[in-house]
Amino acid sequence: MKVVIQRVDSSSVTVNMDKISSIDNGLLILWGVEVEDSIEDVNILTEKILNLRIFSDEEGKMNKSIVDVQGSILLVSQFTLLADVSKGNRPSFIKSENPEKAKLLLKSAVKNLSEKVQVKEGEFGAFMKIELINDGPVTILLEAKNGKLLT
Repeated sequence: MKVVIQRVDSSSVTVNMDKISSIDNGLLILWGVEVEDSIEDVNILTEKILNLRIFSDEEGKMNKSIVDVQGSILLVSQFTLLADVSKGNRPSFIKSENPEKAKLLLKSAVKNLSEKVQVKEGEFGAFMKIELINDGPVTILLEAKNGKLLT
């Protein structure tokens, strides 16, 4: 399971020219679900995301979490995070989980995160336009496998 986290001043998702979700101050999370990923991977990643101290305190130091600043999360499914480009020039997505299981795991992530902060979502499986104003920029890559954080 791979997750890209971007601290944003704002972010939105548009599908078929309709803005379906938007947030201000918070995190845009691009989330890729790989074959054999589990609920344990979801749990460890959501716990880490909620506690990451990547927001500035009064002294300008990254000392506050998304919960501390009462920010929002925009979570977007992105199977292309799992692209294998080791052979040739066309990405292979064979490592991506089947859509039904991936969708269930993403719903679990939304549920976990929603217990502490407001969460908006992209549209699973849709072609989306993502807009963001990156704050910092601050971009963090997290990865979990077999219930353990890898990065």
